[in-house]
Amino acid sequence: MFDADRKRVYVVDDDLSVRASLCALLSAHGFRPAAFSSAEDFLRGFEVENSLCVFLDLRMGGMGGMALQKRLEAKGIKIPIVILTAHGDVPLAVQAIKAGAVDFIEKPGSEAQLLAALDAAANILADRPQANVPQGVVAERLSRLTSREREVLEHLVLGMTNKHIADELGISQRTVEIHRARIREKMEARGLSDLIRMMR
Repeated sequence: MFDADRKRVYVVDDDLSVRASLCALLSAHGFRPAAFSSAEDFLRGFEVENSLCVFLDLRMGGMGGMALQKRLEAKGIKIPIVILTAHGDVPLAVQAIKAGAVDFIEKPGSEAQLLAALDAAANILADRPQANVPQGVVAERLSRLTSREREVLEHLVLGMTNKHIADELGISQRTVEIHRARIREKMEARGLSDLIRMMR
């Protein structure tokens, strides 16, 4: 699954507790974490060689995660990016996925989510493209959705929060959550990032 040489994982987040807990988890799984409290420090101190990916916070003092993502792309630096986001930043996280991020994880993120993101990064570095679901299969899965679930899905991939979707469709947030769970199940998606890729 993971190339033994590609064990360096960067954590760029201005929250010390996030850096500490993520680095502890990475170390426990045999990775070599390197933490930075700002995008600027990261740009000065990282090395592309033997790097697996960057866990990148969206909102930080100074340069934010989206700006850093664009800066790396402009420099031609190909390192997989996993976005770390607070709940309210889901619309921004959706933009980051569309701009090429591997995945996004709502803080604090589970161990399973973090390891799945590392696995996805390893696949990208090994030139194994992320499994693109054929359009015919996506169409078949979409046909399983009710018209209300389709509406919720369309709003989700625009990056709207549950509250916004509930307001827009005149339903409760709890109903939106139930629809989201059913959409994930019927579309066979692990999360929102999978849905975004399928709906591109």
